[in-house]
Amino acid sequence: MTAMGWPTSIRAAVRVLWDYHDLHHTPEPTDVGVGLGSHDLGVATCAAQLHLGGTFPLIVFTGANAPTTIERFPRGEAVHYREHALSLGVSERALLVEPNARNTGENITFTRDLLRSSGIEPQSVTLVSRPYQQRRAYATCRKLWPEVETVRCASLALTLDDYIAGIGDAERVVNMLVGDTQRIKLYADKGFAIPQPMPDEVCDAFHQLTAAGFTSRLV
Repeated sequence: MTAMGWPTSIRAAVRVLWDYHDLHHTPEPTDVGVGLGSHDLGVATCAAQLHLGGTFPLIVFTGANAPTTIERFPRGEAVHYREHALSLGVSERALLVEPNARNTGENITFTRDLLRSSGIEPQSVTLVSRPYQQRRAYATCRKLWPEVETVRCASLALTLDDYIAGIGDAERVVNMLVGDTQRIKLYADKGFAIPQPMPDEVCDAFHQLTAAGFTSRLV
């Protein structure tokens, strides 16, 4: 299925979730940027661009592998992110790698511990992620890294259609959107993240898409 082939109602529901997860933060200077590992190399591109533009002086790339990334990044997500950032002109001195995290909670806690072991206690961080991971990353960071005063989120500024074109798999993107939406409430209930508001239209879109069969990323 391609984005252009979606029925109008499905496309509208997908856009509701897409807009919900993107927090639309304006980039501001922070102490460190944290690139959250995934299948999307655009995370590393965004982190490099923000660093080179002066948003933060230091980047931590965090991530081992998931079943969905092992073929794309056989040496680990964070390692490949670092190599990509170097190819874009980021200095080795501005990069740290955390190669062990396998979920967003570990991305946050392992990064926190790595920085602390290096004598770095940031007061502000920019979380760089896939666009639809922003809200969950923010809620997780607020819960697990309360010492940080300011948490900003950033992703490559892409439209839904452009993002899907770049990934090349519309169904995968929708399943990820649906899965992340479920995790917003589920992980808050489990104490893994702070609660986030979820408007009725978001709940309705979530149920519409699960009913349509987009369930492969549900817990």
